Amino acid sequence: MTTSVEFLFDVGSPTAFLAHQRLQQLATRFNMSVELKPILLGGVFKATGNTSPVAIPAKGAYMAGVDLPRFAQRYGVELRFNPFFPINTLMLMRAAIAAREQRCLQAYADAVFTAIWQQEKNMGEPAVVEQVLADAGLDAVALLEGSQDAAVKQTLIDETASAVERGVFGVPTLFIEDEMFFGQDRLDFVEEQLARAA
Repeated sequence: MTTSVEFLFDVGSPTAFLAHQRLQQLATRFNMSVELKPILLGGVFKATGNTSPVAIPAKGAYMAGVDLPRFAQRYGVELRFNPFFPINTLMLMRAAIAAREQRCLQAYADAVFTAIWQQEKNMGEPAVVEQVLADAGLDAVALLEGSQDAAVKQTLIDETASAVERGVFGVPTLFIEDEMFFGQDRLDFVEEQLARAA
């Protein structure tokens, strides 16, 4: 039986990038499907009163300099902390909704996560985004135009609000049925769940 994993993410999160990479690794070992669900982290923070870990300087320095590199090494994943962080991801996450509608969300997420967290691109600049998407073989014009569609904008708002109603307070958040897992450092629990299902 295939286990469905919902992956709620915002591309501006380095921990979401690591979770994205790790889920692809787990998919080679387990009978699982990953449903990518774009949400806006800033909207989640506003609704829940949560803040980014980097808002606390000592915690931010520890995460960027120690904790995240440890997990990247454990997963065998290249991670470079983006010099333009934090990036305003509103356009990127709207474009993610457009990518889902255009049936290219997986390729979109792969390209954007890679550009931010491995290639150190300034994905807050529309011209850079357009080039990254085009280089990935995606229809950059259609995706960026789609990100400005009123229905796409409302969908991102609605799905972010729905995530908060489910108890989401940050990303990455994963659901297996109704069970929630927060943080890429909790993926061991996801792996255990997948192993039991297998």
